[in-house]
Amino acid sequence: MTNQTKGISKIWFTLSQLFARSALKFPKIRHLLVLARLDKPIGIYLLLWPTYWGLWFAAEGFPGWHLFLVFTVGTILTRSAGCVINDIADRNFDKKVKRTQLRPLTQGHLSLADAVSFLALLMFFALLLVLTTNYLTLGLAFIATIIAGIYPLMKRYTYLPQVVLGVAFSFGIPMAFAAVQGEIPNIAWVLMIANIIWTVAFDTEYAMVDRDDDIKLGLKSTAILFADMDKIIIGILQTLFLIILLMLVQLVDLDWPFYLGLVVAASLLFYQQVLIL
Repeated sequence: MTNQTKGISKIWFTLSQLFARSALKFPKIRHLLVLARLDKPIGIYLLLWPTYWGLWFAAEGFPGWHLFLVFTVGTILTRSAGCVINDIADRNFDKKVKRTQLRPLTQGHLSLADAVSFLALLMFFALLLVLTTNYLTLGLAFIATIIAGIYPLMKRYTYLPQVVLGVAFSFGIPMAFAAVQGEIPNIAWVLMIANIIWTVAFDTEYAMVDRDDDIKLGLKSTAILFADMDKIIIGILQTLFLIILLMLVQLVDLDWPFYLGLVVAASLLFYQQVLIL
């Protein structure tokens, strides 16, 4: 492990210890962690998984501890920041939606100033991490931040906010290639397109839960756009996602674990179709 990586690990360990101790002394810390959805890590997994695709493909194996830690911790920080941005933007809507009406900002457990200060802290440490890579990765990180910042506003203006989310959730892929190789080859864009389609599919399922409330509030989503065709269109997107992943075989040599993974993925997507009411 390099001195740079050891330094990052030491900083992160110190911060986690401080947060843990502070949470016991200051109840507001607990609400900040809930604001960042750290009590619901599924979003971290959904963002981290495609980022790992990029890292492993770019490095043709394990990318080394430095980049592994930078992208892992960076993903946690940026996903947390994205949740804070989302709740700041939607604070007046969330109180009118069943699923979100108990969030810290809507309940008054945190002020807007608390949320903005916490967001600045998260973004500061994310910036420290990306500064240990290269200029191309830093530039992509800047673009990704802008996209993540405008995403919460998209449901006010377009029925395709899930597409914007897909782009935001996929930026870890070209960033990973940029950090490892110093360039962005074609395979990165293939992976990114596949991930955007996958994100639109699963976030449409997620948006279906809020569809009735969103219609009342005048908000938009692909769940509203697809209407009664939602299950069919989600199935088409899931199939397209698998087909695009198969195209990777034309770009790189892949062994049987890749095909096994596709079978597992296809089975899980089929199970999602079963679960959709």
